[in-house]
Amino acid sequence: MSADTLSIRNLTIEYQAKRGAVQAVRNIDLDVRRSEALALIGESGSGKTTIGLGIVRLLVSTAKITSGMLIFRRFDEAGQVKSEFDVLKLSPSEMRAFRWKDCAMVFQAALNAFNPVLKIKAQFADTSRAHGYLQGEALRKRAYELFGLVRLDPERVWNSYPHELSGGMRQRVLIALGLLLDPPMLILDEPTTALDILTQRNIMDVLKELRDKLRFSLVFISHDLSLAAELADRVATVYAGRIVELGNVYDTFQNPQHPYTIGLMNAVPTLTTHRDNVSSIPGSPPDLIDLPAGCKFHPRCPLAMEKCTQ
Repeated sequence: MSADTLSIRNLTIEYQAKRGAVQAVRNIDLDVRRSEALALIGESGSGKTTIGLGIVRLLVSTAKITSGMLIFRRFDEAGQVKSEFDVLKLSPSEMRAFRWKDCAMVFQAALNAFNPVLKIKAQFADTSRAHGYLQGEALRKRAYELFGLVRLDPERVWNSYPHELSGGMRQRVLIALGLLLDPPMLILDEPTTALDILTQRNIMDVLKELRDKLRFSLVFISHDLSLAAELADRVATVYAGRIVELGNVYDTFQNPQHPYTIGLMNAVPTLTTHRDNVSSIPGSPPDLIDLPAGCKFHPRCPLAMEKCTQ
């Protein structure tokens, strides 16, 4: 545990709705190791994004963290723990310093993450100024260095408005902005959604190169199992607000243990799979306000037995 960048313990997050509390995340235990890539996979609505937003405490006003600890550790150059603290106990000013400096998050929908009336250089300056970081020429040089790492033309991007860049370019600018303060941990929410296959390939290559060079911990949230297979060291399968399976990426893909993980694997076509052998998981995810008894997957599970309902 002491070697982990982040240790999540008993984390529970609920959304308030008219019908009752939506149990989006339920008693999660999870460790993010130093310099590892951890993938969170699962269907829409399973709680993946809520976990990411909970880590940086950017949940909507209707959400509430009802229990848990988020222990974050800072390390010195020798790899020894320099300090550790519970993110949930940080004050608003401490939380603003934590975001981007210790843990940055690249959100889904790249265009919506930028201010549309400010040039990219102004948005970099705003982030840098908020953390007392570089300004002027020093900031421009740092940004140009990051643009080079994510395979962008620095001159063009630096003076552009967000709408003047393609979706893939905006996504890579966001990754560069996330790495501006050299954080030890980066969270990516659906980094390749709505991008064409060649741009997805480019983003994946960029992320692999960045991790090899900068050695940060990476948590990425995705529906794309091929992305998880390519980038992750470990894979956590999330269903109905719980982590139902956690394992090494090779073990998870070669020998998945949970029926839900097996269902996700069988739903993905491969180059050698006949289309008749691709099957979707029957039914729908459960109502998170009124969860079924026993194993929450049992109403959809082809292997369910009587004891699963209890």
